[in-house]
Amino acid sequence: MSQHRAWLESASSSVFVADEPVLRSHSLINGVAIPRFGDTAEWPMHAIVRPANKARSSWRMTFFGMQDPVWNLRAREIAMAMLNPQHPAVLRAGVFLGVQPVEVSTMSAHTYRLARLARWAKQRELPARLEDWQTSDLTAFLDDRAAEITSGSLAAYVSTIRLLHQLDPLLAGGGLVGDPWPGKTAGQVAKNPSSDDLATPNIAPETWFAMVRASWTYIHEFAPDILAARERYRRLLAEGTRTWVAIDERLESYLAESANRIPVHSSRSPAGTPGTINWSLLSALIGVHPDYGVNKLRCSSVIRQKFEATAHAAVDAGRGISGGLIAEHAAVAGPDGSPRPWHPGLCPRTTDSECIALRGATYVFVAAMSMMRDSEIRDIVRGSVGEHYGAPALMSTKRKHDPSRPREAWWIIEPVAEAITVAEALSSHPSLIFTSSDSKRGLEFKSPDVVRSFIRHVNAATADHGLRIPGGSVRPHMMRKTMAMLTATEPGAEIALGIQLKHVATRLLANRVTEGYAASDPQWDKLLGTAVDQARFATLREFYDEHHAGKVIGFGPAADKITATFDAIRETAQQMVANGQARQGDARVEHDLLRKARIPIRFGKLNHCAADPSNPVGARCLDAVEELPLGHRGPLIDRCQPGRCANSIIGVEHVPIWTAEKRSLLKLVDDGKFPPARSALIQRQLDDVQAVIDRAVSDGAEADQEQGERR
Repeated sequence: MSQHRAWLESASSSVFVADEPVLRSHSLINGVAIPRFGDTAEWPMHAIVRPANKARSSWRMTFFGMQDPVWNLRAREIAMAMLNPQHPAVLRAGVFLGVQPVEVSTMSAHTYRLARLARWAKQRELPARLEDWQTSDLTAFLDDRAAEITSGSLAAYVSTIRLLHQLDPLLAGGGLVGDPWPGKTAGQVAKNPSSDDLATPNIAPETWFAMVRASWTYIHEFAPDILAARERYRRLLAEGTRTWVAIDERLESYLAESANRIPVHSSRSPAGTPGTINWSLLSALIGVHPDYGVNKLRCSSVIRQKFEATAHAAVDAGRGISGGLIAEHAAVAGPDGSPRPWHPGLCPRTTDSECIALRGATYVFVAAMSMMRDSEIRDIVRGSVGEHYGAPALMSTKRKHDPSRPREAWWIIEPVAEAITVAEALSSHPSLIFTSSDSKRGLEFKSPDVVRSFIRHVNAATADHGLRIPGGSVRPHMMRKTMAMLTATEPGAEIALGIQLKHVATRLLANRVTEGYAASDPQWDKLLGTAVDQARFATLREFYDEHHAGKVIGFGPAADKITATFDAIRETAQQMVANGQARQGDARVEHDLLRKARIPIRFGKLNHCAADPSNPVGARCLDAVEELPLGHRGPLIDRCQPGRCANSIIGVEHVPIWTAEKRSLLKLVDDGKFPPARSALIQRQLDDVQAVIDRAVSDGAEADQEQGERR
C-alpha cells in the first residue's frame, strides 16, 4: 500500500465534519432522524418530504457499492457538497454549485455511477490519487460502459466524472487535475449528438384512442356500478354479526323477500366455478360476517345441510343471481348491437379487481388529458379541483426545475374533474389520491405497473364489455408527450401548450423542450391532416349556425368580416333554392358552401385569429418583424396582440377570462409594492386587457341595439 493511499484510508475529510448533519439546506420534518456525514453505509432521507411517486425504500443515499474507503469518502464528500451547495466550507473552497440542492434521486444516480467507476478502477489497479489518472483511463472506462448502455446514459457518466474535477478542492487527496474533455459537452463525448427530437416517443394513434376511450368508459359508465358494489359489501361487512346464529333460519327470512337472490359465481369470478353458490357472500347477505358464515361456523350438520339445501333449491327455482352485489349493471352494445351488461356479475373478489382497474383508468385519463408529470399527478390531494382565471383547474406541486415546489394550476376539462372525483372515492389515503400507501392486497401504486395492469385488465374482458386496447408501448411520460403534440397541432395552441407544460421562455417557440414535445409524428400526420381540419370546421360551423340564430359570435373588425361572409353564404344558398338548385331548409347546402369558402381562422383560448396565412394584412404580430422563421407562413401567434389587431376576434367565451385577468392586474396595481419599472409593465398589461374588454363591450352594445331594431 502506498504512503498516499494509507493516508487517504486513515484520514477524514478536511472539509466536512463527521458528526455534522447531511441535510442543512432543506425544510425538515420534525422528529425524524437526520443522517450524519460520517455514516458510511447509507443516508436515509426521510427527514425531507418524499415525492409521492418515490417508494420509501428508494428515499435514501446508499454507499454499499463503495467498499473501498477512499471512494466511499469521495462519494460522501461529493454528495455532501451537492446536497448543501451553500455550505460555508463549499463556498470557502471557491466551488459554486448554485443555490438549490440537488434532488435526492439525481444524487443517488451519481453515487451509483461513482461506484461503477470505483469497481472498474480497482479491477484495472489504477492509482489511488486521481491526479495520477490519464484521460485515456477515463475514455477506456466509457468504452467499457458503452457496450452495455445507450449514448444518453453514457453522457450521464461523463457528467459524473466531471464532478471529480469540479469538486477537486473539496475532495480528500484531490480530484482530477483538469477537465478530461475540455470544450466538449457530455453528449459530444458520449457521441450522443444534440437533437431537437426528444427520446420519448408518442403513443401510436390506434393505442392512444382506444386507451383514452377505455379509461373514460370505465370512469363515466362503469364507475357507478363498481363503487356501488364496493360500498354495499363494505356495509354488509360492517353490519354482519360475528356471533353464532341459526343460519338456516336467517336464510329463510332472507328468501321471504321476493326480491332477494342467491349469489352465484360469474364467469369472471376467480374464487369458484361459474354457476356455483358464493357461500361467503351469501353469509354476508343474510347478516352474518363471512368469517362466521357457513364456511367457517362450527354448527351442527343438520343446520348446515338445511342451509345448503334451501340455497340450492332457491337457485333451482330461478332465484340465483350472477355476482350478487348489485342487481343490474350498465349496458354496452354487444356484437350484434343489442344491449348487454358490461360485467357478468360483481362479487367481492371481482369488485376488488375492478376497483384496481378503475383506479388505473383514472390515472391514465388524468395523465393523458392534463399533461401533468407523474410526480405532479401523484402529489394531487383531496379537494384539488378548483378554478384558475375562470376555468376549471387542478392544483398540484410542480417539481421539475423548481426546488421551492410551488402549488401550480393545470387547466382541465370537466371529464378530468370527474376522473379526479372517482379517484378520490377509491383512495384510502387521508390526503393523497394516487398513492403507494394502499399496499394491502397488492394495491401498491407504481405508475408504470398501474398503466400496464389497466391495459391487461381491459383486454382480458373484451368479450364482456367490447373494449380493447391494441398492443404498443405506453408509459406515463409518453402520455404527456403525446397530448402535447396533439395540443400543438391545433393552430394557435402554442401559448396554451406552454402554459400547460409550465415551460417558461421569452419566446415560446424558441423553447427547445416545448418544440420537442410539440414536434409532429409520422404516425399521426396522416390522421391529423384530416382530423384537425374537421375539428376546425366543426367549430366554424357552430359559429355560422349561432350567427344566423341571432347570437353574437364575437367582437371586433375581424368578427364583422366573418359574419359578412356568413351572410353572403346564406344569400347564395337562398339564390340556389330560388333557382331550384337546392331544397328549402337544407342546411347541408349552406355548410358545403361554408367549407368551400375556406375562411382562414385559428381558434384559441384567449382569442381567435382571422389573419390569412398567405396574406396576413394588418397582423400586428408581424410589425417590426424583418424576417420570418424558416418555413413559417402567416402570423406569429406568440406575438399576438388581441386588443390591437384588426384580425383578432374576441369571442363571447373569451370575455370572462379577460375580465378575470383585469381583476388580477388591478390587485397588483393596488398593492403598490413594486418598483417603478415593474409597475409600468403591469400598467401596460392592464391597458392591453382593458382595450380587449372595451372592444367587447362596445361591439356588444351595438349588437344589442341592432337586435332591438330588428324586433
